[in-house]
Amino acid sequence: MAVDKHIEMAQLQAEIGEYIGLGQNSLIFNYEERQGAFILRLITVNPRHNQSFLFHVSEGSSQIAALKDMLSYVRDYKDRESSYTIQWSVKGEQMLHTSYFSAKNILGALDKFYYDRDPNSITVFSVMLNPIS
Repeated sequence: MAVDKHIEMAQLQAEIGEYIGLGQNSLIFNYEERQGAFILRLITVNPRHNQSFLFHVSEGSSQIAALKDMLSYVRDYKDRESSYTIQWSVKGEQMLHTSYFSAKNILGALDKFYYDRDPNSITVFSVMLNPIS
């Protein structure tokens, strides 16, 4: 019996969430079809400060292929990318927030931080490369 496409997608999404350590309510799987390929943007939602950030972008010939590519990434991204800490606040608010990103470099971390938001709505106070553990 063939596995239902939606069941397979749900299983892959759950496995991705387990690797990242976030529940389904904290992950958004955003698919876009472009020129016969599926682009998957995995977005995380932080309930503490009600902000969302780009986690990673993957691509595949189908939604399932894009999910499998994402799963491959989350299995070993900590070995391939550096960890960054960004301290920031929403303009007009006094609360300082701290968020963590994995990226190849500081610009990649900032790209994930600023994804799909107005850069004038947030003040970044510091971006720091975290020590290798």
